[in-house]
Amino acid sequence: MKRFLALLSFLLVSSVALAQMRGLPDFTELAEKQGPAVVNISTTQVMRGNQGMPFPFDESDPAFEFFKRFIPRGPGGSTPREFENKSLGSGFIVSVDGYILTNAHVVDGADEVTVRLTDKREFKAKIIGADKRTDVALLKIEASGLPAVKMADPAQLKVGEWVVAIGSPFGFDNTVTAGIVSAKGRSLPQENYVPFIQTDVAINPGNSGGPLFNMRGEVVGINSQIYSRSGGYMGVSFAIPIDVAMEIQNQLRASGKVSRGRLGVVIQEVSKELAESLALSKPMGAVVNAVEKGGPAEKAGLEPGDVILKFDGKAINSSADLPRLVGATKPGTRSTVQLWRKGATREIAVTVGEMTEDKVASSRPTRGGKPAEQQANRLGLVVSELTAEQKRELKMSSGLLIQDVRGANARADLRAGDILIALISKGATTEISTVEQLNKLLAQFEKGSNITLLIRRGDMQTFVTIKSLNGN
Repeated sequence: MKRFLALLSFLLVSSVALAQMRGLPDFTELAEKQGPAVVNISTTQVMRGNQGMPFPFDESDPAFEFFKRFIPRGPGGSTPREFENKSLGSGFIVSVDGYILTNAHVVDGADEVTVRLTDKREFKAKIIGADKRTDVALLKIEASGLPAVKMADPAQLKVGEWVVAIGSPFGFDNTVTAGIVSAKGRSLPQENYVPFIQTDVAINPGNSGGPLFNMRGEVVGINSQIYSRSGGYMGVSFAIPIDVAMEIQNQLRASGKVSRGRLGVVIQEVSKELAESLALSKPMGAVVNAVEKGGPAEKAGLEPGDVILKFDGKAINSSADLPRLVGATKPGTRSTVQLWRKGATREIAVTVGEMTEDKVASSRPTRGGKPAEQQANRLGLVVSELTAEQKRELKMSSGLLIQDVRGANARADLRAGDILIALISKGATTEISTVEQLNKLLAQFEKGSNITLLIRRGDMQTFVTIKSLNGN
């Protein structure tokens, strides 16, 4: 019996050890083979400031010890009128003749860029081009026979898969960190052209621009951003998929700039409440708030209130998908847009233009203005009809001026000075011209009903869904 128990104990321990060995991959071969293709990038920028400008960090700040090496201090702890600002980043070699990929923010504003290889050789690099919208930059050094990375297909990358980052966090060359893919296709605020790969790989200042490898030693992404409240690693980092980066690289190498398609529309996300108002079966697509006069969308017949469901046959699951798909389309291409209008789908052909600057409606809650001494309506809004002078200034024939937002809707994306243009419910849009008309419409809704408003703010239009605070 004792022998049996001893044998059973041995088998259990062995199986646990075997499981642990299988669960923890060995990164040594990957680090050894791919490390030489990863480079350290240092930049110098001549800064011209005001005499006596204070040093940006005090001695109690954790960042003081790191940044004091790069920002010199004058008498009394101030910065001199002119000094060299140095920064560090990472990159990786994509061709044996010296082309290197990194982040655009690593070399932004640099007067001089130095690339250091793992064999300690240093080269002055030329910036071939940089694209701030995707945060990708292409550099060139005069060298040959260099070790270059292999590219992966990010579409084959799976959530939960092991990945490895190699870079220079805080200037420590060829540092290897590992983790797993946490998510794919992440959308970040103000980043409309990149479906980020989210990982839990330790990424810190200096890792930016470095490669993210799969376990086959192929690059799946460029480490670009971290989510942090302290400035250091907190378990959430984001990488640019390598297929996006290589498309940008091809354009930068060919012309030094990136050309993107555009429709000429202002869009926003379709919320659950907005979907109900537009009679959509579920929240999907990108709703058009405004159409640029004379732009590709207007010429094709798109209208405010349309919901773009597909672009060239590819589904728009969220509004962030549209800028990526349109931006990746060559200007001049004739594309098909499937949209939802007045309770039905239809298809429109549009000739894609060349992008100058896209606009996306803000969805952040804002408030403003002082309370007006008037009674609020069932939405908690104090409104007034536009005067003849206001109509002339705004070039509008109808609409109501919002003077104040009260009650539970005070936190909605409405502010004093907004113009209420129309009310939308069950797919029907009604333009608003008088206070009496609005109140009659609101009387038809029960308390708690979702009501979508079309709002003009400055030169922009946006949809805002709020609840009726009072009802029949």
